[in-house]
Amino acid sequence: MIKQICKGAVIGIANIIPGVSGGTMAVSMGIYDKLIFAITHLFKDFKNSIKILVPIILGAGIGIVGLSFIIEFLFAHFPIQTNLLFIGLIIGGLPMILNKVKGAKLSAGNIIAFLLLFSFVIVFALIGEKDGNTRELSFNIINVMVLFGIGIIASATMVIPGVSGSMILMLLGFYNPIIESINAFIKALAAFDMNGIMTGFGILAPFGAGAVIGIFAIAKLIEFVFEKYPILAYFAIIGLIMASPVAIILMADLSTLSVVSVITGIAAFAVGYVIAAKLAGES
Repeated sequence: MIKQICKGAVIGIANIIPGVSGGTMAVSMGIYDKLIFAITHLFKDFKNSIKILVPIILGAGIGIVGLSFIIEFLFAHFPIQTNLLFIGLIIGGLPMILNKVKGAKLSAGNIIAFLLLFSFVIVFALIGEKDGNTRELSFNIINVMVLFGIGIIASATMVIPGVSGSMILMLLGFYNPIIESINAFIKALAAFDMNGIMTGFGILAPFGAGAVIGIFAIAKLIEFVFEKYPILAYFAIIGLIMASPVAIILMADLSTLSVVSVITGIAAFAVGYVIAAKLAGES
C-alpha cells in the first residue's frame, strides 16, 4: 500500500512539471497496464479496480498538493539536478519495458511506430512555450465550457506515456492559471473563505469533470490498442520514453550549468534511476 502511494506521488509530481510525462512515470513504476485496466474496468471489476486506483490517486494527490512546493523550490534553485533526477526516474524503468518486446521481430511497422512517437515528443518539446500564463480565468458560462474541454485534452495527454499534460496546458495558455486556481482554492479552504471556495470550485469543477471524462476515453482507446497490437504499442511507448529525456533537456533551464551542477546532477540521475528500477521491480 505504501509503495503504491509512493508510485502515485511520483506520477502526481510528474504531471505538474512541464516536459515530464505522468504516463511515462506510470510505465517506469511498472503500474501502467494495471492502471489502464483498473480505469477501464472500474464498473465491471469495481473491487479490484478500487484496490489499484485508491492508493495511486491518494499518492498522486499528495504529490500534486503536498510536494509541488518542494519541486517548485528544487526547479527554481537546482534545475539541472532536478531535471536529471526525473530523467533517471524515466530511464530506470526502461529495462522493464524492453523486456515486454524481448524476442519480438524488428518489423517495419514496429520501427515506424517507434520513430513516429519519438519524433512526436521531440517536436512538441521544440514548439513548447516556457510560459503558460496567457489566460485569465473567471467563472462564466464560456469559461466553464472552455475549461471542460481543456480538462479533457489535458487529462487524455497525461495518460499517454511520453506526452506531458502540463506542456499541453502551457501550449494552450492554461498552465499557470490552473496552478494558481488550485493554490487559491487550497488557501481558501484553509481559511474557510466561502467566497474563495465557491470561485475556485466554479473554475476547477468543470476542468475536473473534463479530466475524468478524458482519462476514461483515452484509457479505453489505449486498452483496445494493447489488446489488438501489443508489440506495436510497446515499441511506440519505448519511442515515447526514450524521447522524454531529450524533451526534458530541450525544455530545461540550462543557465545554471556548471561543473558542480553536472556532478551533483549525475548523482541525482543515479538516485532517480535506482528509485525507478526498485519500484518497477516491486510492481
